[in-house]
Order: sequence, then structure tokens, then C-alpha cells
Amino acid sequence: MPHNVSLISTIATGFGLALIFGFIASRMKVPPLVGYLLAGIVIGPATPGFVADMDLAGQLSEIGVMLLMLGVGLHFSLADLLAVKRIAIPGAILQITVATAMGMGTAMLWGWSLGGALVFGLSLSVASTVVLLKALEARNVLESVNGRIAVGWLVVEDLVMVLVLVLLPALAPMLGGTVDPHAAASGQGLWLTLGLTLGKVATFIALMLVVGRRVFPKVLWLVAKTGSRELFTLCVVATAVGVAYGSAKLFDVSFALGAFFAGMMMRESEFSHRAAEESLPLRDAFSVLFFVSVGMLFDPSVLLQEPLRVLVVVAIIMVGKTLAAMALVLAFRYPLNSALTVSASLAQIGEFSFILAGLGVTLKLLTPEGYSLILAGALISIALNSLLFAAIEPAQNWIRSRSALARSLELRDDPLAELPMSVPQSVLTGQVVLVGHGRVGSRIAQALIDRNLPFVVAEENREVVEQLRANNIPAVWGNASDPSVLIQAHVARAGMLVIATPDSFNVRKMVEIARTLNPAIEVVVRTHNEAEGRLLEQDEVGKIFIGEHELAQAMLGHVLFRMGHDLRRT
Repeated sequence: MPHNVSLISTIATGFGLALIFGFIASRMKVPPLVGYLLAGIVIGPATPGFVADMDLAGQLSEIGVMLLMLGVGLHFSLADLLAVKRIAIPGAILQITVATAMGMGTAMLWGWSLGGALVFGLSLSVASTVVLLKALEARNVLESVNGRIAVGWLVVEDLVMVLVLVLLPALAPMLGGTVDPHAAASGQGLWLTLGLTLGKVATFIALMLVVGRRVFPKVLWLVAKTGSRELFTLCVVATAVGVAYGSAKLFDVSFALGAFFAGMMMRESEFSHRAAEESLPLRDAFSVLFFVSVGMLFDPSVLLQEPLRVLVVVAIIMVGKTLAAMALVLAFRYPLNSALTVSASLAQIGEFSFILAGLGVTLKLLTPEGYSLILAGALISIALNSLLFAAIEPAQNWIRSRSALARSLELRDDPLAELPMSVPQSVLTGQVVLVGHGRVGSRIAQALIDRNLPFVVAEENREVVEQLRANNIPAVWGNASDPSVLIQAHVARAGMLVIATPDSFNVRKMVEIARTLNPAIEVVVRTHNEAEGRLLEQDEVGKIFIGEHELAQAMLGHVLFRMGHDLRRT
């Protein structure tokens, strides 16, 4: 037996304790990730007993981040990313600026140096990839408009942090820190460093869009032709990890961003759904190690030594950042639900914060005390993040019931929230009200156009509504669970309501509103979840189309038709 088994012992103890503490947390009605964090504290250097290899745990958690971002990319097209650019780019930049200013101001009041305050503020401004994606996936909103905004926001944050990590060593001497030996050896100036970084990022993105978009789908197809499941899984994982590593080494972008673009390019393949399913167990397993590694970094003694400062840090992350993000989303004229979902997604910090804080300590900009406070803020905000998500609906109802301003914001005069007066009345009688214009909804819309059937689209994404109207397609912006949206779509005079959005939580509310306004309306609902489909059938919401079942029915219809039988006559 080999003498050095640190990798095996780290994985064995990490998974074992994560299972035990995660199970206990689940039984106590607490999110399992709290148990994973506690498992990390137990095997970390700050507690007695066995101490796992922290370097190995950190690298294993990075693999988890890569695989998780691969999964997001496999469900996220370039069109989805571009569709939210108007809110994601300015929103992320403004939110980073506000959060950094809050952190810097607080640190300056504590008497810290300018450089330490800057690193501290930046570390509190960027959200954790793993926590955000896990929270969105757990609530089935990753593919919703709110989920796409949050993911787009996250991608912009990653790009900004890549620039910060490259520029900070060059700026360190001006901020009171030491000269980074690598930066000094290269002899590059600040503007040259910035230009090279932007050039590398732009080259990487262009390479992925031009070459990766053509190569990756072909590679998946060739491997799938072999009929080997393990080869296919290996191809997916090797592509994600290989591209992530190569992008970091050659283009100085993060592992997470490289894996995300790899997944987004593989999504162009017809095997993307299979790739997502095959990599799911690995994504889940390694994401657990991320939370364990976070727990290992944490020193509980900071809670006793600096309790007030820890509370201030948590308040900046979970209150200051939340309010700033919520105000920005509302300023872009998105509804209260979107503002609450996006702000809750960003109300934590994670992997980039640790990397940035560690670099700050190396450059003598940040003190060990500041590093400990950032870790404490990360652990507490991650543990409490799920509570913020659980509070979204109660908070939304409370704000609406008590704030006339909130109600007026949702009822404000918005040209996209009302159908244009130019829409002919013939289109608004007996029409199809189509909720959602994504992958499914757009196909239904095209089929209706081909057959000259009238329809009105209700869509949450403002950019999609603008594009539809530019193509002379009647569309209204907003969440169809809001009565005003369905009223604007003239559901009272419609012949059919087709719900083609993945937002399964609000289906019943949409159906209830539609039938209150139009008792005779026929309802058609799309869902990916068979359990949800059965519940909707029990509630008699209408005709339910469930992914795999309906695909099998369509295939059966084709087979019978080709064999000389008409399914409609049987």
C-alpha cells in the first residue's frame, strides 16, 4: 500500500463527513450545504483531530466549479447570453462598484490602508458561482428569465475579476503593497498589462465562438458514433477540464469561464442534453467538495475575536449587495420578482473572493485579519443564502401590500407592458395567448405564423419583446402570473392559453387568472417534470405535455403513419 494517500484520505473524509452532516442538516430542515460546510470545519486546521490536505481540497473544488459551469453552458446558448446583456453588463459593473465602495468605506473607518480597503471591498462584491447555480437549480429557475439574468450577471462579474486579478500586482506598489516578483520580472506597465489582458480575453472568446462552435459538436458526434457510454462521458469531462485549464494557462481567464464557454459551444450539438445528463453525477459530487473546502479555510475563533466586524461584513454582503442589486434591476424596469430573485442570487461570496483575498495577503495589501473576515462572511452568507430565497415570495407579498411605491413601480407606464394600439382587433379575438418565447415557445409561434393563426406573446424578457415587436408580432412584456399581463394579452377574448415557459411554480396562478377572466378558455401546459405534470393533471389545469412522454407519443404517431395507420383514427 502506498505511503502517501493524502488524495484518497481527503476525498474519503470529505465525502464521508459531508454525507453525515448533510443528512443531519436535512433532517433538521436546514439546507444540506450547511452540513457540507460543517464537515469542512471539522477536517480543517482550525479544529483538533484529522486535518485534510487543503491544497488538494481546493483543487478538487475547482474541478467542481468547472463541471458546474459546464452544465450551465450546456443549457445556456449564446442567444440567451446576448438576450440579457442590456441588464447583465451595466448591472454587474454597477453592483461591483457599489459593493466595493461599501467595503472600502467600512475598511477605511477601521483604519485600514487604501490597498487593503480596495481588496476587501472587491472581495465582498463578487458572488460564488457554485452557490448561485445550486440555488437556481434547486428552485428550477436556472432556465427562466430571472435565472438567465443572474447567470449573465455572473459571467460579467467573472470577467471583471479576471481583469482585477491581472492588474492588482501591477497596482500593488501604488497602493502601499509589495512588488509582485512575476510582474517585476516581466517589466510590463499598467496600460500594457491591461491591453494584453483584454486582448487575451477577446481572443479566447473569439476562438471559442468561431472554432469551438464548429469543432466541439463534431467531436461529440464522432464519439457518440462509437456507442460507448464511458467514452462519451470521458469526452464531455475531458473537454470541460481541458478547455478550462487551457484557457487559464494561455488566455489568463478563469477555470469557470473556460468551462462555461466549452459547455455553451457543446450545446450546439444534438447530444448536448445527453452530455448534461452524463456529467450530472460528477458535477454534484465535486460541488460538495467545494463547500467542504470552504469550511476547511474557516477559523471559528474569528467569531469570538471580532464578532461586530463579522456582522458588518455579513450585512454588506447580504443586505448592502442585495439592496443595491434589487434597486438596479428595478431601475432597468424589471418586475419585483426578478429584482428579488437576482439580488438573492448575488447575496453571498465565494471562490473569487478567496483568490483575490489570498493575492492581497501575498502582496502585503490585506492583513490576515481581513482575510479571516472575508472567509467568515463567505461561510455565513453561503449558509444563510437559501433562507433569502425562501423569503422571496413572503417578501414580495409584504412589500406589495405595504408599499404604494412598489405597486406603482409595477404599474408604471411602460410601452412594452401594453399592446400597441395598432394591433388589429381581429388578432385579439379567438387568438392564442402564448406565454414564453424560448426554445419551445418560438417553435409554436413559428407554426402559428405559418398557418396564419392569430396569437399574442407574453414574455418576461424585455429584449425578446422588443425583437418580436420589431417583427410586427404582438407581444406584451411581464410575468403572466400577474393579472395585468394576461389582461393586456386580451386573454378574456382568447381561444387558447399555451404556457410554454419552464416557470412551473406560477402555472396554477396563470391558469386561475385566465379562467377567471375567460371560463371557456382551453389551456395547454408544457413541463419537463413528470411529477409536476401529474400534480397539474390532478388540478385539471388543462392539457399537459411532458417532455419524454410526449416525445414518445410523437414518435409513435410517426411510426404508425409510415406503416399506413393514422393515429388520429385509433
